[in-house]
Amino acid sequence: MNLSELAAFLKTRRARARPADVGLPVGPRRRVPGLRREEVAQLASLSADYYTELERGRGAQPSAQTLAALARALRLEGDERDYLFHLAGRPVPAAHGPTAHVQPAMLAMLDRLATTPAMIITDLHETLAQNDPAAALIGRHPMRTGPQASYVYRWFTDPAARTLYPKDEHPHHSRVFVSDLRAVAARRGRDAHVLRLVATLRRRSAEFASLWDDHTVALRRADHKRLVHPTLGIIEVDCHSLFSEDGRQRLLWFTAPAGSRGAAQLELLSVIGTQDMTRETLDTTEGGPGLNAAAPTG
Repeated sequence: MNLSELAAFLKTRRARARPADVGLPVGPRRRVPGLRREEVAQLASLSADYYTELERGRGAQPSAQTLAALARALRLEGDERDYLFHLAGRPVPAAHGPTAHVQPAMLAMLDRLATTPAMIITDLHETLAQNDPAAALIGRHPMRTGPQASYVYRWFTDPAARTLYPKDEHPHHSRVFVSDLRAVAARRGRDAHVLRLVATLRRRSAEFASLWDDHTVALRRADHKRLVHPTLGIIEVDCHSLFSEDGRQRLLWFTAPAGSRGAAQLELLSVIGTQDMTRETLDTTEGGPGLNAAAPTG
């Protein structure tokens, strides 16, 4: 680990980043050309003190999750992200999992959905990034590694993961998750990561095993959802998906028809925020960090 080089690299990348690129107002009183330290910390879901220590060449070795969050907050390109990991003495992560690199162009699209609940997930429903309206709608995703980073895995192994949806709709979502995963497995071929996930779920969940053996295949491209919010109750939304070119990442966003009860509830979320979120946060509400590097998918 090269603390001094890591500190210098973070400083230069912070100075290069423009507030508008990450969805922040420029403002007339801004005295630095790029982002403030506190802004980078907020975007990466870190404490300002911890980030400041990193820029001073001090502190503990940052985790892979922290590095991934910083890469997203600073809008690093792929080679820059890998360099950041090398400086921190961490292995460059694979193309899957919660530390996967998100293309800056996709993050830029997420920035432009500032008032719309939206997030970026992998094709295995591992949350990569999420905006504040999405956190208010479905909760923030906990920092997890391994199979538990996948909301599909948690759906079939942890009853608490299902509280986002009404109980009578659980069978429908189970079928959709499995058919989507089958389509992903077919596209990826003999991908070891997918094979391990499927094998583990077959052992852990009789429901999953039965649905998997049914061989239903269908990517989830759009869906109408009824979400259970701890304060506002049932919120009906439409979930839309935009796929990356290789299909491994998805931008999800949630809307409701103008004038509907769901639209009014989404407006209320901007007031309520995340202060009343009490249920366990999920990883993409499909089927789920301004930007926080780790968030739900459902």
